[in-house]
Amino acid sequence: MSHWESQPSAYWSCAPSSEGMGTGGLARSMAGLHASSSDPPSALTPPLPAGSVADAGRREYQEWTDPCFSGPAQLPWRPSAVPLPLCPARRSDSWAADPHSSLQGLPCTGADSPPGGSSDQDQASPKPNSGTESKYGLDPDLIPNVVQVLHDDEVLWGAQFFVTDTRGQLPPLSSTHCTVQDRGNASPRFLRCTSYSFPSSPQAALLSQLPLAAIVQPFARLALTEPPLPVSDTGLGGPVRCSSCGAHMNPFMDFQDCGQRFYCPFCASLSEVPWQYYTHTDRSGRRVDWLSRAELSRGSYEFLEPRSHGATQEPRCSAGRESARVLHREGGAPAFIFLIDVSVQAVQQGAVSLVCEELRTLLDKLPRDTGMDESALSVGVVTYDRTLHLYSLSPTLSRPHMLVVTETEDLELPLVEGLLVPVKDCRDIVDSLLAQIPSLFADTREAVVIFEPALQAGVQLLKDAGCPGKLLVFHTTPPAGDSKPGNRTDSGIFGAAKDKSVFQPRGSCVSVAESCVAHGCSVDLFLFSQEPVGVASLGHASDISGGGVYMYSSLQEEADREQFRMDLRRNFQREIGFDAVMKIHVSKGLTVSGCFGPLSVGTGGPSELALGAIDSDKAFAVEFTHQGQLDPERGVVIQCALSYTAPSGQRRTRVHTLSLNCSCHLVDTFRNSQAETLLAFYCKKVYSAVLHSSPLSLRDALLSELTRTLASYRQHGSTSAVSAGQLVLPQFLKVLPVYLNCLRKSEVLLPGPHSALSDRVYQRSLAVAMDTAETAAHFYPRLLPLPVSGQPWSAVRCSQRSLAPDRVFLAEDGRGLFLWVGGCVPPQLVQSLFNVPSSRDLRCGACSLPVLDTPLSRSVRGTIQTLQEHRARHMKLFLVKQGDESEAVFRRLLVEDRSPNGGASYPDFLYHVHVSTLQLLT
Repeated sequence: MSHWESQPSAYWSCAPSSEGMGTGGLARSMAGLHASSSDPPSALTPPLPAGSVADAGRREYQEWTDPCFSGPAQLPWRPSAVPLPLCPARRSDSWAADPHSSLQGLPCTGADSPPGGSSDQDQASPKPNSGTESKYGLDPDLIPNVVQVLHDDEVLWGAQFFVTDTRGQLPPLSSTHCTVQDRGNASPRFLRCTSYSFPSSPQAALLSQLPLAAIVQPFARLALTEPPLPVSDTGLGGPVRCSSCGAHMNPFMDFQDCGQRFYCPFCASLSEVPWQYYTHTDRSGRRVDWLSRAELSRGSYEFLEPRSHGATQEPRCSAGRESARVLHREGGAPAFIFLIDVSVQAVQQGAVSLVCEELRTLLDKLPRDTGMDESALSVGVVTYDRTLHLYSLSPTLSRPHMLVVTETEDLELPLVEGLLVPVKDCRDIVDSLLAQIPSLFADTREAVVIFEPALQAGVQLLKDAGCPGKLLVFHTTPPAGDSKPGNRTDSGIFGAAKDKSVFQPRGSCVSVAESCVAHGCSVDLFLFSQEPVGVASLGHASDISGGGVYMYSSLQEEADREQFRMDLRRNFQREIGFDAVMKIHVSKGLTVSGCFGPLSVGTGGPSELALGAIDSDKAFAVEFTHQGQLDPERGVVIQCALSYTAPSGQRRTRVHTLSLNCSCHLVDTFRNSQAETLLAFYCKKVYSAVLHSSPLSLRDALLSELTRTLASYRQHGSTSAVSAGQLVLPQFLKVLPVYLNCLRKSEVLLPGPHSALSDRVYQRSLAVAMDTAETAAHFYPRLLPLPVSGQPWSAVRCSQRSLAPDRVFLAEDGRGLFLWVGGCVPPQLVQSLFNVPSSRDLRCGACSLPVLDTPLSRSVRGTIQTLQEHRARHMKLFLVKQGDESEAVFRRLLVEDRSPNGGASYPDFLYHVHVSTLQLLT
């Protein structure tokens, strides 16, 4: 964890520099930003290699500077107005502030104090409306704007084609709606890098201070206009792979000797081409059949692994405990096992009846391979309270038979036929059983519940059947003996050594979780408890097996029941692979130094990962470090090979390959970086590290890394003529400070006085599995004023300054939807949207919009439906009125303001980052 240790206090000293720094000077500096009217002096521009900026015709790199600010007449917009789109007359490298600022008397208080007393609490006397106004007089409208960045990228790429035929081409942002055409490099939906030009030497990489990483989402959803991945059958010979490192064939293998051998970009070795695969090459050295072979022309493809007789045994990484895969019967289809808590609390809350009712409707929607009319999955049902209840579903029986297991200490299951049966053979029996379970336990008085033995029973059923699968656990009652129920708040413990322990599971849960991964089993946990439960322990198996945790505070309201129905339906219908092994290959000179996400690192190190299952909503972060020199001519190649079992039982391998540039010029690394990808990487890395390090030290480490990155760019990458006191940011990373500030003041790292531990653990579990688009929306929510007079929807900045009392705003952060109703909203608008006379008749809390035949109602309901379709979880809709107590929850989404838990506002944080950067350089 040395990488995440806090930096020395000298990095955070706020003493004035030699130029003199003061509050008023920096305020004037920020207010004087405008586009440069001239190119930067050539003496300050390092020589660049030919072709170093990919796709220069469509996306040029910009630089913002103000060489001679002399007054308000030079502002590109009025300070009191919303800023116009940033359209400079000239293109350059950086976003920079006024070079003539005179900054004196910098105070060492506020947003980020030195690590010795790091806190986001405001130590200075607050100004009126201190949640939105900067303590240092900075105008928030004149600093980098996330909404504008997203809008500009949508204008550039929206409804366009992004063709992946160029090495190191910077892709559109993840939020941009475009069509990706695979022409040799994997789509950014599958592989997205923090930079598309890696430093060519270890020294340059160390100097840049930018993490070199990739966000991998092997089963990412494709746009409707994009074709599915090609699937090929390689026959009994299997796929062609490098004989040294095992990397799969891809478009960047270099064929030599007329196609008899090929050069591997990952290990730099030569391999013989099998005679069955041989085809001669043309004059350019390319195989003449490259267009007809997906592995030679596509960045992403799948192939069917060759079938063998009897059982198969392949190398497997299994949670670091076993070195070989559990034997699976060839062609054995995976299984879904439903584990249902039938304690008295679950019955009284209605969880048992709701779960059984929904499972009955989804039996015909179990996962299946493309083109199959029915699912090949097997199913099993287990109910539990103090004891376990197994059910024989054999088609030879007239009705299901129950078997009760009372001894759960050393669990041994009876070897009874029919505990796991293909759903196509027992669909009516399973439906009958699910219909009877609520009445079977309607009169139960059992309040004690076991949890870990229920998971062990599910794993044992899969092990006995010799197949992988998934456990869907529907749990209500806190388990017996849970020493960490999670029912206290975080007040008074932030920063203490014990704070990190709230994220750590019990030792017994760890062993059960590792057993799940070892046997190709994932766990999806649905929690219905009205009282806090130990989510860290109960959800650990989900966190490392490729599963997920779903929490519902109550099932009494229809909105909660609808949320559960939609979540369960999506869980059944999304693309999924079972018993997965993921191998990461990278060019010689680089190595995989870390992997973060809902996974388990195997015995092969961080480049070899084990997953009980993987679905279309799961993403991982892979970090690379230099081991030697890279060749700028060959660039960098990254490959992700995922071997998994399809729902039909067929073993498949999905291969994603991406090529990047590498350069000896640091400016290329910064020019080809994306802030949202860095946010996703830092989120996964920090939220993984919170299991072992205190949130306080991780927040300090984030600030330290950001400061060092900006200092490195200022010293080695900026091509602008800037003065010593100017704020300089890389153009494509100019919103990185606001992103990392949102991450630093999230409740996982900075709990408020009323933050529940279970909710913090749940937020961590969600965020660590999110893809890039969901991560960006989670930390910087979308705030949309309802359109008036037929105007289009247009997002605004997440600040109280954006709100207007006569408007209605729709906000979403991936977890929930909020309708904020101002205190002066016209009655006509309220009537057309809510069908009530005035806002006084609205009730705050969870709600659903009435279906009205008005333009506004149709527009709002359509927008909400679109937002729901782009999120992994169903979002409840909450109504919030201005001035109501419920508004406190909504204000957490206004992330540019000072947060209720003490997090710094965006302008104050940017101010302190700038000062810390200057101090680091001096």
